[in-house]
Amino acid sequence: MSREACTDAPGALHHIIVRGIERQPVFWDSIDHACFVERLGKLITDSGRSCYAWALMSNHSHLLLKTGDAPLSGLMRRLLSWYAQHSNRRHKRHGHLFQNRYKSFLCEEESYLLELVRYIHLNPIRAGIVRDMRELNGFAWTGHPVIMGKIVHGWQDRSYVLGMFGKRDGPARIGYSQFVSKGISQGRRPDLVGGGLIRSLGGWAALSDMRKDGLRVVSDERILGGSEFVESVLAQAGEAFEKRTMARLKGLDLDGLVHFAADHLGIERALISSSVKERTAARARGIVCFLATDRLGVKGVEIARKMNLTPCGVSKLAGRGARMPWLQKLKVACSMVKAPEDKQESLCQYLFFRDHCATFRWFLLLG
Repeated sequence: MSREACTDAPGALHHIIVRGIERQPVFWDSIDHACFVERLGKLITDSGRSCYAWALMSNHSHLLLKTGDAPLSGLMRRLLSWYAQHSNRRHKRHGHLFQNRYKSFLCEEESYLLELVRYIHLNPIRAGIVRDMRELNGFAWTGHPVIMGKIVHGWQDRSYVLGMFGKRDGPARIGYSQFVSKGISQGRRPDLVGGGLIRSLGGWAALSDMRKDGLRVVSDERILGGSEFVESVLAQAGEAFEKRTMARLKGLDLDGLVHFAADHLGIERALISSSVKERTAARARGIVCFLATDRLGVKGVEIARKMNLTPCGVSKLAGRGARMPWLQKLKVACSMVKAPEDKQESLCQYLFFRDHCATFRWFLLLG
């Protein structure tokens, strides 16, 4: 699977579609379905993400997830790579199972969450796998029977969806079921499953300019929402690009991060890329993995190779690094760094830098 970057801010709602290569089957029987669901549930639980809807068809699947601190790509890699290996072993096959990279559409929650829940859960009816809502209530390979209380999956956030239909479970389930039923007549919804953003347009800034000029690339948008939401997403993506560009202009690279983290925590640099499980070394790895992905845009595979980790390990450590209290403390310290207005202030800053040289180095990275 290619590793094209996508907008993946914490708390973002994503509609994800995974297809089998050449639209061939991905799931051959209920054992395959059950293995995929078990793995998905474990990863959702471990990552702290929210899953609102899902559906497994024979040759593709849909997921509706809200992202956590760690990138979505890490979860999808761990899910799809594991399942592909499992499937190849079980069915004695070789080669790729999935078609290219999964598709991920960033969605405006207020306008599209319920529409997407309904669209995803109606897949079995549209495909003719089940005939009506009664049969859909018992179809185990979607999140619909979980919301209806027929099946229990603790990792699926059914209460969030039901909460939009009422405070009590019984009436809320009735309201949800009626809402889903009304969607049957709508058939397929191409407006909810567009294509990937074309990079040849010139990136986020060029696409934003095209929108301002009234031009739209309807079949190639990866952002589902109103104009204000789209502009907000494009602005955030531009800011992330600017952060990474500025970090590189300052001469920062992966080796520099390792050096800074070692100095900041007072440990040998070699410990960071070793297998030592000592607590300070683990904190340093989290710092490096988070800042390498967030500030430098380094791919997980490259970080893993440099630090003797697995790509999955990098994803986990980056999530821990983002949650560490050190980040906020450093930002507060870095905010103290400003242009001196007089000689006395200049002397104070000199003394501050002399005593907090590590913090000054981090200012170059975080400022």
